[in-house]
Amino acid sequence: MTDTDRVFIDTKQLAKRWGKNPHALSNLRRKGGGPNYYKIGGKILYDLSEIKQLEESSYVSNGSRNI
Repeated sequence: MTDTDRVFIDTKQLAKRWGKNPHALSNLRRKGGGPNYYKIGGKILYDLSEIKQLEESSYVSNGSRNI
């Protein structure tokens, strides 16, 4: 994938993806937390491939257990 193939999502789209309020993501950014982002023309954009990597790295397995 080249840089020109990047797909970006905005705060509203990320909030919907994660089931969060967009203001919660804004608060995280203000506190220096949350995922990396780009600020282009005053708009906050997230690289979708980075978001997917973050999601994958956040996976927690409970292992095999009998339910």
